[in-house]
Amino acid sequence: MASKNDPAVFHALYGVRQPRAVYYKKDFVDYALMIAVCAAVVGATYGPLRALSIFGYALCAFSIVMFVLRHGVEWKVPLILRRPQDALWMIVYKVRNLSVPFLVSVALFLLENVLIAVTPRWPHHVELVRTIALWMFYLHLLGITAYRTVIMVDHLHKKELVRDVLLQTSWKRILLGKTTITGEILHAYCSGLLAHIILMTPVYLVIRYASFSLIFLPVVAAINLYVYMKWLKAINAWFYRDHWLSHNSELEFIWLHGSHHDAIPSAMIAIAENGLLEGFLRLTLGTPVTFYNPLVSILVLSAEIKMDMDAHQYIPGVYPRLPLKVMECSQHSTHHYGSIEPYSFGIKVDQPGRANEFKHLFVGVPDELKNSAKLDEALDGFEWENPTHKRLMSLYQQYHVRRETVVVPLAQNPATED
Repeated sequence: MASKNDPAVFHALYGVRQPRAVYYKKDFVDYALMIAVCAAVVGATYGPLRALSIFGYALCAFSIVMFVLRHGVEWKVPLILRRPQDALWMIVYKVRNLSVPFLVSVALFLLENVLIAVTPRWPHHVELVRTIALWMFYLHLLGITAYRTVIMVDHLHKKELVRDVLLQTSWKRILLGKTTITGEILHAYCSGLLAHIILMTPVYLVIRYASFSLIFLPVVAAINLYVYMKWLKAINAWFYRDHWLSHNSELEFIWLHGSHHDAIPSAMIAIAENGLLEGFLRLTLGTPVTFYNPLVSILVLSAEIKMDMDAHQYIPGVYPRLPLKVMECSQHSTHHYGSIEPYSFGIKVDQPGRANEFKHLFVGVPDELKNSAKLDEALDGFEWENPTHKRLMSLYQQYHVRRETVVVPLAQNPATED
């Protein structure tokens, strides 16, 4: 796990540093191969001919079409073949960035499976737990999809407002290209759907092939929640390192994180801070949540994904409306509007001259998370007062419908995206 404020650790890169925030037509072959891997992951996890897999294949095909329409095509040897060693480093980076909460969760997961195996006569009711978990899994998919669909409908209903806002930002280049605002909204919606299906593949595999005991559930769930509290303290450092790599290793951007930045900055795209294939790797080698008891992990992921969607609504005046106060103390929006920094979650409650003004918004959230932007300031010289954030705040003042009741996401949690 990365040590505190050490650039040599947070910014270590064994390959060529190539900061990236957008796709280009030269990325087409890599992108197409990445989508093919996404389809393979979906088919291998859910079954090649299952309805969910077929839906995933259709979303993959749509992604390819949209890439061609939005960026064009350039045929060249893909980066994955020109620098195959970067794929190995990708895994090395993730292993070296593993946190103590992750290791504890995996150890507990393995211990429970061993104890179940050596006590076959105990009333573990493994199949009952698996059945309940599968029901929860599909209800989770349906619930989040329904919420994403409501958001899409409101964006389509207000598409002229969406277009007017984005034309005043760095997204003007895309909107004046070959697609329409309707196409961009549908692209964002489908990107979120596909990312969600892929994100949940490790959880589905754990449910299907691991064992969980009903009689161990109270103790295991209590430990899971304790580990989760520890994870909230560690997550910003873990995310900063992983996220920095996603933008500075060209292969990681193209293959893992780029799709999260390739769609308009709306709640529709959000899925715990992940790109399409990135969610699979982060939930396998990153977040501890995958290895909780599935009844706990699905509840945690449902809350995290919903909060992350709300926290990514950076188009003012459209559902779900992100409170103005949250925009004032959070700059992940800056990251989606043209600036690579901040790499952390970009929250800063303790702002000069505004003592205690934002603290009530993040009650119970550890300081490492609610002042996560301090890590960017220490490592990158990130300036809180920057033109991108000021411009976005002026757009919120112009278009946003303010409400008296403020409901705030607990945190912008990556796995637990840019």
